[in-house]
Amino acid sequence: MTISTSTPILPLLKEPERLANRLAEIPPEPGVYFMRDGSDRIIYIGKSRKLRSRVRSYFRDGYNKSERIATMAKQVTDIEFIVTDTEAEALALEANLIKQHQPYFNVLLKDDKKYPYVCITWSEDYPRIFITRKRQLGKEKDKFYGPYTDAGLLREILRISKRIFSLRQRPQALFKDRPCLNYDLGRCPGVCQKLISPEEYRKTVQKVAMVFQGRSQELIDILTEQMQTAAEALNFESAARIRDQIAGLNSLTANQKVSLPDDTVSRDALALAADEQRACIQLFQIRAGQLVGRLAFIADTQAEPGAILQRVLEEHYQTADAVEIPTEILVQHELPDSEILADILTQRKGKKVTIVHPQRQTKAELIEMVERNAEYELQRTQKLSDRNHQAMQDLATILDLPDLPHRIEGYDISHIQGSNAVASQVVFIDGLPGKQHYRHYKIKNPNVTAGHSDDFASLAEVIQRRFRKYGEDPQLPRVGNPDWPDLIMIDGGKGQLSSVVAVLQEMNLLEDLRVVSLAKRQEEIFLPGESQPLETDAEQPGVQLLRRLRDEAHRFAVSFHRQQRSDKLKRSRLDEIPGLGHHRQKQLLGHFRSVDYIRQATPTQLAEVAGIGPRLAQEIYDYFHPS
Repeated sequence: MTISTSTPILPLLKEPERLANRLAEIPPEPGVYFMRDGSDRIIYIGKSRKLRSRVRSYFRDGYNKSERIATMAKQVTDIEFIVTDTEAEALALEANLIKQHQPYFNVLLKDDKKYPYVCITWSEDYPRIFITRKRQLGKEKDKFYGPYTDAGLLREILRISKRIFSLRQRPQALFKDRPCLNYDLGRCPGVCQKLISPEEYRKTVQKVAMVFQGRSQELIDILTEQMQTAAEALNFESAARIRDQIAGLNSLTANQKVSLPDDTVSRDALALAADEQRACIQLFQIRAGQLVGRLAFIADTQAEPGAILQRVLEEHYQTADAVEIPTEILVQHELPDSEILADILTQRKGKKVTIVHPQRQTKAELIEMVERNAEYELQRTQKLSDRNHQAMQDLATILDLPDLPHRIEGYDISHIQGSNAVASQVVFIDGLPGKQHYRHYKIKNPNVTAGHSDDFASLAEVIQRRFRKYGEDPQLPRVGNPDWPDLIMIDGGKGQLSSVVAVLQEMNLLEDLRVVSLAKRQEEIFLPGESQPLETDAEQPGVQLLRRLRDEAHRFAVSFHRQQRSDKLKRSRLDEIPGLGHHRQKQLLGHFRSVDYIRQATPTQLAEVAGIGPRLAQEIYDYFHPS
């Protein structure tokens, strides 16, 4: 059963009668519930064996809720639910719905970009393998492995993998009509010139994927059999190549032996260490008695340790292939629904999966080792958090803020004498860069042109565009809205600050926003309406926090400006060709990679590009080859 009504304007917490009626409609049965906001977006999805009790807890006074969940509850304007027969069905349905809708408040595990992942782009004919700190579900077929705690070791594993197996070494082709030196050295099969079929190349990448799936020993066994077959067929060159691959794989897992009674069982060991604010979770992947991976997660501590571990396992195995699921999972605490989770994993793997809470002997010692690693990570995280907290406290004191600035936004302008003017918006969350919230702006002011710059007008334009929706709709929430900043920092002095203050006054937003500027020369902080800077020390923690924000805004603006300038230089000569618009220029550059290759192409080669007919191809050729 699903309940749905037209979206009300006010949150349910502000309409107690409607909230009570909605809660009364929810049955005490197992199922999945949805929380929607004023824009009818799903912002949270959860499951429960008793829907009514669980949903009611979000709106109960005095209930121990984390800041994230409390903020979510203030925005809920409607609730929907789906009743299931069993809690196991609810668990599976919740995982699928979260994957489909990606609700904003649904991530228990924080993606703070601290730990790297490995991505394999299976959506492409010739998959790429690269390390990233940003896990995005852009294309469903792409796979992410991790997050890994040791970035240096991860880079070494990828480097050795590219040396062992013949893989593409560059994201883009270096030459238009021939492979690069990597092909001659045997390090690349000539992907750029399609000298290997997609099917054959994917077989190679599948072998590399086995390394990140913790299946190195299984891969070694397969390669050993292939080596013996090649040797029996007197194909000694192939056998030698496979022998070298086996030797390289053995070097990856050397000196990583973990002493357990049964080395043939694949198992994961999971433990956490927590304080009042966060839990640091470590997951050790052990295959054939060897530690092949050490993953790390950070979670809020609004739940019991067993519930946190269960959620980590649910999210971790949600996108894992069946072969990546171990047959035994060791956990530090009893899970609230271990039998249900074990049954779901068993069905996915096709083999019996057991979840064990060991109490003594070797397996308990392994859990203790994982827990010690989690404690060390928690201590490191606490030190970083304490430093940032101290900086935010100092900044709140300097600026006389009522609360600590949770979200701080920094803005900067970059250009060369007005040309290619751009702006950056960077965001710090609790003193750390929140790169998922960064934004670029291209300055649209017609008065800002080459030879005529105007940083004041440019900043005013950016701030107006950033907060336009709040100026047009006064009903949009400010307090508790994760998009609303607690502090805005402008890179510059009194002039830049005045231009921003003026536009915020026009939008009737100045009373709700705190704005300051930071001048470069002496690191001076200016407040609106004040002619003199605040009396501060450039080395005190709060000022240093603003400096880090200012430097990051400057870096982000300059990098975008350079990119825009480079793109313009690429197109400068193409702009002079009649009939060749921006879209066709992009198609040409995407096909030939550079203007030099376009100049060398024949009319027939030019006409092969989509949207470039024979006539236009001849005009392009004639432009570069005047008679």
